[in-house]
Amino acid sequence: MRFAPQKRLAPAAVLDGLTTAVIGCDPQLQVIWLNTAAENLFAVSRSQALGAPLAAGVPQLADCCGRLQHAQREAAGFIERELRLTRGDNELKIDLTVTPIALGGGTGLLLEALALERTLRISRDDLLIAQHQASRELIRGLAHEINNPLGGIRGAAQLLERAFPDSEHREYTRVIIREADRLQNLVGRMLGPTRAPSMARLNIHEVVEHVRKLIEAEAPPGVHVGRDYDPSIPELEADREQLIQALLNLARNALQAVGAAGEILLRTRTRRQITLAGRRHRLVLQVDVQDDGAGIDPLMLEKVFYPLVTTRADGSGLGLPIAQYLVHAHGGLIECRSRPGCTVFSILLPPQAAA
Repeated sequence: MRFAPQKRLAPAAVLDGLTTAVIGCDPQLQVIWLNTAAENLFAVSRSQALGAPLAAGVPQLADCCGRLQHAQREAAGFIERELRLTRGDNELKIDLTVTPIALGGGTGLLLEALALERTLRISRDDLLIAQHQASRELIRGLAHEINNPLGGIRGAAQLLERAFPDSEHREYTRVIIREADRLQNLVGRMLGPTRAPSMARLNIHEVVEHVRKLIEAEAPPGVHVGRDYDPSIPELEADREQLIQALLNLARNALQAVGAAGEILLRTRTRRQITLAGRRHRLVLQVDVQDDGAGIDPLMLEKVFYPLVTTRADGSGLGLPIAQYLVHAHGGLIECRSRPGCTVFSILLPPQAAA
């Protein structure tokens, strides 16, 4: 079987299709091209970077210019592993590969930057999804084993109550029935919603604002519930009620974290070139729930999405796992980062439902 010949792709299209950040510099170390991945990684604008000196067009690489000039003079490339750069208030860690290239007016440079954070995030997210699926299968097995004897216990208690309706022990049969129902309800909550999402086009801000008003009504007078929305975010396909439930679980956790006084912020943003559940998306929607509480113990941070794991004495440990399940059913994921005074849970959602 022969395939029809394909048209050659333009180099710019090939570069923009890469997940690795690529920057080209001329002999004067001015930026002559950069791809979309480089724009996203270094948070720069292509229109402003092109034609500018590298130190001005991509400020994060300014400290590397001396070594880059040496690489030009010697026509010798190099690889720098785990190079730490500053991007705003955050630190960026990359692997940088520099290759000299021959240009008409001398020797230029080709820079390839691979964000280690992205690679680690994909691995971490894949592990989180696998752990979530494994825990759900475990819970399903436990639910089956628990529900059968619970049903028998409840049925036996009902028979005793009918056989001896005037017995002085009736209050004990009532306790048995009530506790059996409570355990069955707990198992049902651990399993989470059983129906598939009912997808429809919606505005994410309508969902976020609805949750913000609910939390604002529940919050003590000393708690401020703020908002920071990106109006350019497109609509998405999602189940409105399930998204409200997931976001409400996160917001109520934040409310409990700040206590009687503090600040909760609901924020929306877009992110580009993000991989979720093994699929790469050009654009994803991000909804952050941020609080200024005490933060989460680093030892607990990797376990917060496990069922029945909680840091509060009165917590059920089911809010976060259910939220993660609901978001995962939409092809998305919830991430968490925390330090004292700043905890952020981020919901990442693709605009289009998975096929």
